[in-house]
Amino acid sequence: MWRDEIPWPLVWEATQETLIMLGASLAFAVPIGLVVGVLIFLTSPGNFWQKTWIYRLLSLVVNVLRSAPFVILLIYVMPLTRLLVGTSIGVEGAIPPLVIAAAPFFARMTEISLREVDRGVLEAAEAMGTPRLVIIWRVLLREARGGLIAGVTMTAINLVSYTAMAGVIGGGGLGDLAIRFGYQRFRSDVMFVTVALLIVLVQLLQAGGDRLVRHFSRKTHN
Repeated sequence: MWRDEIPWPLVWEATQETLIMLGASLAFAVPIGLVVGVLIFLTSPGNFWQKTWIYRLLSLVVNVLRSAPFVILLIYVMPLTRLLVGTSIGVEGAIPPLVIAAAPFFARMTEISLREVDRGVLEAAEAMGTPRLVIIWRVLLREARGGLIAGVTMTAINLVSYTAMAGVIGGGGLGDLAIRFGYQRFRSDVMFVTVALLIVLVQLLQAGGDRLVRHFSRKTHN
């Protein structure tokens, strides 16, 4: 059968590389995006630290980076990637552009989640004399947990597709395997396996994220 001809060791190695790229980029993108998203929310009109120029500047940066096609971003940030990690190819070379692409997306998801928090809860905490930093950490972010987890899930799913596109520049992972062994060698079986694995990974991420959202949403409302 054709499955006996599939280079399974290479498939396993590519899967590991995809998981490494996903985990490493998510580990950097989520904290960066969280901080930026919180700042965008807090400096927006009518909030604790209202600073219109900071709000507009951060929003502009986020919008510009989010609107850039990832393949173009991969190529454009190559000099920065080489400066940071010493190479622009392979797994290490793919991580910086992945972070640059994912962090603005999660920042916007964070802002949206924070805007959905009931203003009355924040005003009640402030009326009790609670310090603003405590309100941000223990009230605002706590109330937004469900939305933030959903944002992490969406960011991770986007990163799966980004890791596949990173194969265009030899970024490693399943995308690179699909291009080198599937497309360039006319191996439809390899293409099928890589696509199937990416679909399974996305489904697992979505299912896990949905379960966490339900869990923490119940805790928030109890």
